[in-house]
Amino acid sequence: MKVQALERASVSADEEFREDPGPDPRPEPRGDARPQELLGGLRAAGELGLRRGEFARAVQLGLVRAGPRAPSGAARFARAELERVRAREGFPQALREQVETVAGADAGAGVLGIGPSRFTRLARCGHLIPVGYRVNRYRAVVWIYLTAELREFAAKEPGMLTGAAPPQDRELVLAGADLRPRRWRGRHVGLLLRRTADPWERAAVLASVLPGSEVRLAVPDPAERIVLAALAPPPPYGHPQAPAAAAVADRLLLAEPPDEVHWYRTSLDFALTGARGQSNSTGERGPT
Repeated sequence: MKVQALERASVSADEEFREDPGPDPRPEPRGDARPQELLGGLRAAGELGLRRGEFARAVQLGLVRAGPRAPSGAARFARAELERVRAREGFPQALREQVETVAGADAGAGVLGIGPSRFTRLARCGHLIPVGYRVNRYRAVVWIYLTAELREFAAKEPGMLTGAAPPQDRELVLAGADLRPRRWRGRHVGLLLRRTADPWERAAVLASVLPGSEVRLAVPDPAERIVLAALAPPPPYGHPQAPAAAAVADRLLLAEPPDEVHWYRTSLDFALTGARGQSNSTGERGPT
């Protein structure tokens, strides 16, 4: 882990798409190498013909890969990456279809051609995995789903759209289970891990979904905890800023069921072993 990690500023996911200050100025390279042109999020979204939310979703899903960050911490995107995206078959319609979403049970049920109550049961039982969330004015969580995934589910599982619920679902309903937060966290963590190969950043992703007490047990060294906190991913795009709504949404970010906490704790232990081993092999120590 590089010492510079401690100097990295914390940037919220929304701030990554703030007003574009223009191409990143870089010194003239030596030889034949050419500096890559880096664009801010808003400009990159415009060049791909995407709205802000669509572009944020494309970045989240790994459809558009971010480049080196600006000194301010804002995300930047290489022009070569935008050209790669534009060169994909079916652009731009195919990309828009990949990032299209619906929010709430009514809209999701409309895509599947079922009633909202059945949609809610399918989602609560873990058959439909949210890709995001928002908190409405009543401080209720509204889950967001990829339209393409809902259509894929309807094509693969037509039997789930009619008739009685399977026994396992009935047990979950009777127990009052709601797997939506857990399934969303699993997806969110997986997407974040796919976006970095840095061992300390990967450990920070896993630590970010654990309660503070678990992190202190897993990472007794305060200096290492400072590094993990500095590298922690920002809340996802659309996370509310208003304190009352943020308090509701913040609870979604942390693992809660004991078996889920245990899974992330075990994964963090494994990730830290690898991160510490790499630091020792390179002569660098993460928390220095």
